[in-house]
Amino acid sequence: MASLPVEVLLGIYLGLLVGVIPALASWALGFAFKYFTGVTLPGFGVAVLAIALAGVSGGLLALADKSITSAPNAERVITAILLVGMVSLYAHSKGDQMGATFPKRLSLRGLRDKRLSADVVELVGGRDEVRIRVVGDVADMEGYPPLPESLRAEIRGGEWTFPVDLRIGELETRLEERLKTEFDLGDVAVTIDEQARATVTAAPPFSGLSKRVSDGRHAVSVDALLPTGLARNDEVTVLTPDAEVRGTVVSAHTGDAEKSVETPDTPEVGDAEAPPAAVRAPTTDGGEGRVTVAVTRTDAGPLLQTDSAKVVVEPRGTRREYELISLLRRAGNRFRRVTLAAESDLDGRTLRAARVRESYGVAILAVRKPGGWQLAPRGDTGLAADEELYVVGTTDALDAFEEAVA
Repeated sequence: MASLPVEVLLGIYLGLLVGVIPALASWALGFAFKYFTGVTLPGFGVAVLAIALAGVSGGLLALADKSITSAPNAERVITAILLVGMVSLYAHSKGDQMGATFPKRLSLRGLRDKRLSADVVELVGGRDEVRIRVVGDVADMEGYPPLPESLRAEIRGGEWTFPVDLRIGELETRLEERLKTEFDLGDVAVTIDEQARATVTAAPPFSGLSKRVSDGRHAVSVDALLPTGLARNDEVTVLTPDAEVRGTVVSAHTGDAEKSVETPDTPEVGDAEAPPAAVRAPTTDGGEGRVTVAVTRTDAGPLLQTDSAKVVVEPRGTRREYELISLLRRAGNRFRRVTLAAESDLDGRTLRAARVRESYGVAILAVRKPGGWQLAPRGDTGLAADEELYVVGTTDALDAFEEAVA
């Protein structure tokens, strides 16, 4: 048996020899967990795993094993075990540190949010878009009453068009919002595969008219002479013999009650060669009819006391923001709303110091502060965790920016 210093040196040599692979595994575990999930693995558990990978049964428990501590070369083996543990802890610490500072281009969310297959892309109006269709039966959501069969069939027969550059996760979120808006669903869950086929689970509407009336407003129906093209959410002035009341259209119909702003036009079935009808907001045909408007409580009285009224539609003005969005989209830019996470690169910094445009290739259009939205923020505007940003840029730049700060 060699002397103790020689045994220790042999143990160091043995530990370095067998600890290379466990150290690489420890580094990879630390880096991967920190990079993808932001979670730091416990170093003790990584050390136990590394020692086990080195071929020592029981990991650190081997230090209490009499067959090892009483062996003729016990000093050598114990030194090797301790060295493997220290090397793996060091490698794990470095991997965790690199995972926290490495530029984030991927995440578990990004890996889940796959894109659609190229063979489902359609050219619509000069742009590449994708048409989402519902496959299978629309399932009932657990804990809610079953859907009416007519509503189930209407959802199953629908199709919706979206920009093709959206990830599947974003498509699912947007389709859920569309379904809630179009069918007043109480709740809905959508799953879309790479072939643009949607599986829908939905709950029936909780209420009808009351769901579309905002707080502090009341819905009142009156018989009136309605203009052609009146649609839901139009701002109108209802003229009665005693008052002029301003309100928002909730629903309206003229002549045939089946043709109203609550029931969209549907193409006739039977002509397989007929092109699909354009999707547009349902409107009235004009003439004598009935309109339901949302008004304040004080304005509800005059409407309830009149037998007939006249309706004047208020102009909404020119919406230049739509023109701006169209120009930006043609240039390949998109908008996104991002929430700053704690300890992100922008937390506690000003816009000028963060150099967002130079570093990420995006522009911040607005910042949501405790007092409200701050539009076109100046360079000395400070940023803090949990604040929301509206940013514009290319899809790749927005992805990189969101991964870095959200």
